[in-house]
Amino acid sequence: MQREVFHMVNRAGMHARPAALLVKTAAQFQARVTLSLGAKKADARSLLMLMGLGAKEGMDLIVEADGPDEAAALAAIRRLFAKNFGE
Repeated sequence: MQREVFHMVNRAGMHARPAALLVKTAAQFQARVTLSLGAKKADARSLLMLMGLGAKEGMDLIVEADGPDEAAALAAIRRLFAKNFGE
């Protein structure tokens, strides 16, 4: 399992469009990808769960990938965050 912390700098937080991009990205990999915000956890393949996290600007999200292509999944999500969610 690989884990990385991402800081949300997008003023709109994780709204529907970027969350849908995250779902699409996670679905390309066999690895199970989860996002955590405090005590809340969300499967990266579930739009409703991602939106339910309520991630807003300034919050830190923990992204975990577990599976045969976990490194590639985490790298793709890192690129997605840099482009759409923050740093």
